Amino acid sequence: MLRPVLVFTALIVVSSPLAAQASPLLTEITRDYQTVRGYFLQAAEQMPESLYAYRPSPVVRTFARQVAHVADDQYNLCSQARGEVRKAKYTAIEDSLSDKASLLKTLKDAFAYCDVAYASLTPAQAMQPAASGNGRTRLGYLNWNMWHTWEHYGNIVVYFRSNGLVPPSSQKMKM
Repeated sequence: MLRPVLVFTALIVVSSPLAAQASPLLTEITRDYQTVRGYFLQAAEQMPESLYAYRPSPVVRTFARQVAHVADDQYNLCSQARGEVRKAKYTAIEDSLSDKASLLKTLKDAFAYCDVAYASLTPAQAMQPAASGNGRTRLGYLNWNMWHTWEHYGNIVVYFRSNGLVPPSSQKMKM
């Protein structure tokens, strides 16, 4: 029941005359994405290379694999919002990279790819079906990407705290 209400509300927002220039919904999702992108990049940069192989439990990903997984999904999810289909394997980065330098570059590139998706999606395109044909909209994929990145940022907070480090979101912010 909640999904039809959300879809209906989103349709009203993106189809209103005021949304011709910008949609408040797109603006808010983009702002939240930019926040988590910043935290995630800071975390990847601040984590010592010696802890990239760290995992708080044997049954979870290493820090390196968390970073690689988020990089993969920037392509997997944002390609759909851009009207594209990723040609690489779903876990291509996670399966191939583990060193800090390579992962940092790849993560920055992956976020840059997503930045285009968030910046270029228009209100008129937001409710268009995504390339996958699975019923999700282009906006739905951007929303999924944003909350998915937050989810994994929450995971890596544990990695920071377990090692006596302060995660970026808890550090004193520069304004």
